[in-house]
Amino acid sequence: MRPTVRQFLLFSLASLLALAPARAQARGPLVLAAASLQEALNDAARAWAAKRHAAPVLSFAASSALARQIDAGAPADLFISADEEWMDHVAGKQRIRAGTRATFLTNRLVLIAPATSRARLTIGRNFPLARALGGGRLAMADPDSVPAGRYGKAALIALGVWNGVEGKVAGAENVRAALALVERGAAPLGIVYATDARASARVRIVGTFPTDSHPPITYPIATLRTATNPDTEGFRRFLLSREGKVIFARRGFAVR
Repeated sequence: MRPTVRQFLLFSLASLLALAPARAQARGPLVLAAASLQEALNDAARAWAAKRHAAPVLSFAASSALARQIDAGAPADLFISADEEWMDHVAGKQRIRAGTRATFLTNRLVLIAPATSRARLTIGRNFPLARALGGGRLAMADPDSVPAGRYGKAALIALGVWNGVEGKVAGAENVRAALALVERGAAPLGIVYATDARASARVRIVGTFPTDSHPPITYPIATLRTATNPDTEGFRRFLLSREGKVIFARRGFAVR
């Protein structure tokens, strides 16, 4: 006897419902990560998936923007910040799971110019940054909220040049947006992380800021209390493992 249309539809619906849990489990952990981690974290996600795990879902933005998403209840599994302050903020809101926070990466802060630029500067006390900018602007992440911008502002203050360039800052929503301004030639100079400069063939490093001119650049990771994906802890541990740290080191990060 041939099945009726109603029977066929009921069978199809039952099949879809049966498949739904499997499809839900096929998604890996949702990771909210600082914009500067794009290449390295994508490499790590591919290495994790190659071990027959579901590929993590990665969302990149400024740490400040991600922390605000978490504040608003974003249903994510892991958070990786480009500074301790935004992780402290999230922890203070009772948004991370106890015992899962760890700091595992560091970076350097650099001054960049378009690859075709002939700009030459020696970074030091009272170096002529304002003069080097001329009528142009200094690209950097928002110095009031985004980690890369706050590190940059701290360095410029410590070196005695902030007052001379504050009015020339082109604040960007994250460090990769600042990088893009220099790549396009929209800004003659910019402040980014060394790993960002390394990821682009369209910029060159003019100089590296002294490590004692700004707070240590560190990257903490933590599991969020909204985490539901069963692979969350496994992926967190993988990133913190020797194998995971090698992946980040290849992209220029220093590991801890």
